[in-house]
This record gives sequence, C-alpha cells and structure tokens, in this order.
Amino acid sequence: MAFVPYALTRPFLFGLDPERAHDLTLDAIAALQDSAARRLWAQKRVDDPVTLAGLRFPNRVGLAAGLDKNGRCIDGLGDMGFGFIEVGTVTPKAQPGNPKPRVFRLPQADALINRLGFNNEGLESFIANVRRSRRFRAGGGVLGLNIGKNAATPIERAVDDYLIGLAGVYPHADYVTVNISSPNTKNLRSLQSDEALDALLAALNTRKDELRRQHGRVVPMFLKIAPDLDDAQVQLIAATLQRNGLDGVIATNTTIARDAVQGLPHAEETGGLSGAPVREASQRVVRALRQALGPDFPIIGVGGVMSAADALAKRAAGADLVQVYTGLIYRGPGLVPAAARALAGR
Repeated sequence: MAFVPYALTRPFLFGLDPERAHDLTLDAIAALQDSAARRLWAQKRVDDPVTLAGLRFPNRVGLAAGLDKNGRCIDGLGDMGFGFIEVGTVTPKAQPGNPKPRVFRLPQADALINRLGFNNEGLESFIANVRRSRRFRAGGGVLGLNIGKNAATPIERAVDDYLIGLAGVYPHADYVTVNISSPNTKNLRSLQSDEALDALLAALNTRKDELRRQHGRVVPMFLKIAPDLDDAQVQLIAATLQRNGLDGVIATNTTIARDAVQGLPHAEETGGLSGAPVREASQRVVRALRQALGPDFPIIGVGGVMSAADALAKRAAGADLVQVYTGLIYRGPGLVPAAARALAGR
C-alpha cells in the first residue's frame, strides 16, 4: 500500500456535507492508524528540530486544535509528518455543540465557516484516548491538549471549568492551551478583556504550580487568542501574558469578520471563518505580539496557512512555529512536509 494523492480523494470528500466528510475521515484514520493501511497517508517527517518553551519540536509545523476534538487520531494524524499536534478543545463535561448544519465550505475563498461549539465527548473520554496514543510521542512528536469551558457553565464561573480541564490534562500533555477565543461559545471571548483575563490566568498559573509539584514535571501553558483584536487589545493581552507567567501564545483562532467573503454562498452564516481570508488578520496579530513581547517569547502562528509560502510569511511576521487546519482540508497532507521543508530552508 502506498501514499494516495489527495487529488484523488478530495472530490469525493467535497461531494459530502462538510461535517460528514470530517467525521468520515476521522473515523477512517481512527480505525486504520494502527494498521499497515496508514501507509495510505503516511509521509516522512521533515527533521528540523527547534526548542521552544522547554520542548523539542521535531519541526515547525503542527496541527491546530479543532480537527481532532476528542484525541482519537493522534498517531494517525502524526503520520502526516507533523512536528506537533494539538487536540481538543475538550470541556469538563461532554456536550453536543450547536445544532446542525454548523460547518460550511466557501471553496471560492479557500475557507470554512464553523459554529460547532466545542462539541466533544468530555474530559474522561478525551484523556482515555490520549493515553491510548503512543506512537506519535514515542517518535518525538509534541502533543498539545486544548481546554475550554462548557456552554452551560455561566461565564462568571468559567475559571472553574478551566481549572478542572488543566488538572485533568496536565499529566498527559506536553503543553496545554487555554482556549478563550472561539466565537461559538456564548460570551467566551469576553475572557480576553483585561480584568477577566488577568483573573483567569492568575488562577491557572497558581494551579499549574501546584500540579508541577504534584506530578514532578513542568508542562508549558499557552493562550489562544482571536484575530478580531485591535492593537491596544493585543498590547494588553501581551502584558497580561507576561505578568502571569504564560509560556507562549497561539495567534489566532477563527474570525467573525466577513469582509473578505462578502457575496459568496454561506458567507453570512454565523460562526468562525477560517482559511485564506483570516491570513492577514492573523499576520497582523502575530506581528503586534512579537513587537510587544520581544524576540524570545514563544508564538505559534495559525490562520490561513494554505501553502509553504504562507508558512514562511507567518514565520516572517514573528511566529516561531505554525499550525494548519483549513489548509489541510483544502490542500491535503502534502501541505505538511512542503511547509516544514520551506521553514527548514530546503
């Protein structure tokens, strides 16, 4: 069995409802990832190691959170050549997310809109899946676990959910991402405001110190932010990150802006827009963060990486590492080694 070019499978997948195509793909990877059939999508990982936040990343290209919300396919996705993989977002309790339909393709713009709403099987199932995955990390891959709040949890009690999530994933993560930037959970982005963010990060940092002593290991903690922030808001977030001892920042999540897709089918659907149209907003936030945080603070750039050139542009804007998601759906697994080779200067 040999690698199957994505050009052969994309027409079939794009002929299906987007969420159905997503679920079918993950089901197949989950079922086949421990068999010889994984050669259908496996690729040699580009060796370009970099140390960031105390972790050794085999290369600079990672998978963004949201594609594998339940951590079912870590080893299979790792076979695509990623240096690191982030799974989740997981919430303390299982929840179905928002009503369907909730994922829409905008192929004329190389974009997706989703309003999934942190649909996941809950923390217990998530951790069991993570514990079953072995091959990716045994081969040096870095695993990030992304945590969020349940939709039913009032925003004033959001800290409780994040503390539960941090304690649950800490023993199993190489790094933890705190997701406060999804547009699909009511009021979640209000946690990016100065006082709310300060309170959340202070509580999480205190718990992280307790967990470090309890488990005898240091697990870096990153914050994932939105692209829909002005420069003043980015400056405030940067200061809050440093004040509370965060280890890195991921920029950015999806956008609620629609300027780049006006007039296209599905453009007015509620949810987060990803893919090529978010590229420039993400670049702007990465550049502003780098300027505010200085040369050494770890930044992971994500948003609109559809090609090797886009990965290089993220790096030029100030990102140390890049993540892909929508680009993988539109371009296929070949994007991963192509971007990693470009970032390695090959």
